[in-house]
Amino acid sequence: MTGFATGFSLILAIGAQNAFVLRQGLARTHVFWLCLFCAASDALLISAGVLGFSAVVALYPGLPRIMALAGAAFLAVYGLQRMIAAWRGDYAIQLSGQSKALLPTLATAAAFTWLNPHVYLDTLGLIGAISTDYHDTGLKTAFGLGAVIASFIFFFSLGYGARLLGPVMQSARAWRVLDALIAIVMWALAIKLIS
Repeated sequence: MTGFATGFSLILAIGAQNAFVLRQGLARTHVFWLCLFCAASDALLISAGVLGFSAVVALYPGLPRIMALAGAAFLAVYGLQRMIAAWRGDYAIQLSGQSKALLPTLATAAAFTWLNPHVYLDTLGLIGAISTDYHDTGLKTAFGLGAVIASFIFFFSLGYGARLLGPVMQSARAWRVLDALIAIVMWALAIKLIS
């Protein structure tokens, strides 16, 4: 339960990855594979954190800064893409139910996941640090498993729960507002990463 509560509380914060999953859930495109990718990535990172990956960061103290700059650049570009989409207002693909291909969608998810220094802080740093309270291998494993389960529940709930907003997202105007908000969130996160 401690691992579940810790993992869920850390992932609940609105971030770039969550906004992307929400957007894809609203568009009903590749939701299963996207949620699976995000949750499996978290599972890998949580496992590494519980197994002691924080020692690698201690060996390479410049790594978080490099990751922050790469993540900020990606967020700034993605935010610009969303703002341009909102400005143009062309949402024929979303409104018709068509979608982009699976591989580009997963590549974008990979960038949101693996270029985000906060995911390393949360999974490798915080969850890894909390797991050191458990000296027994079984308890440490149970803690990590609880955090992994929280990640799977969160992403699948977010991705498929977005469908509940489907009736609201039946107009190009609603998609414009969503993309403008996502752009603002991306830029705010980029600024936060480099500050």
